[in-house]
Amino acid sequence: MPRVPFHYVDLRTFVYATEDEKRVEEALRTFLPETVDLDRVENVGHHGDRIVVLSARVETADEMRHVLDRLATLDDLDRVLDELDDRVDDNCALFLRLDKQAAFKGDVRLGPGITLRSKVEAYPAKKEAAVANARETLERLAAGDET
Repeated sequence: MPRVPFHYVDLRTFVYATEDEKRVEEALRTFLPETVDLDRVENVGHHGDRIVVLSARVETADEMRHVLDRLATLDDLDRVLDELDDRVDDNCALFLRLDKQAAFKGDVRLGPGITLRSKVEAYPAKKEAAVANARETLERLAAGDET
């Protein structure tokens, strides 16, 4: 199995007072292996409303492959490839926003609600090298190759 050129993948979402926390957790788990634990932090919004932050970090190659396999079903993978220069920052981090409502239904789409941040391996640690590594991995996903 090819190597995974990421140091880690972070997934994070907010649970607003009007949302069911279990449903939002289920949406986030659409991208995660069953063995990954979620971190839960409860905050208070500007108007005193409850906001819960659910997050998880995957660091092992198998866990990251699971996340990448879920991303492989993304219809907009070509769009992500086209926007890769804008989606990778100067710290070699790749950012995606994933649709929380679609994820609750088991679908993977770009949209609001879930933030994916992944630290891309790059030697030297330059944006150009990170973009090249991310592009190679995402092109393999788009082609249906194993990650």
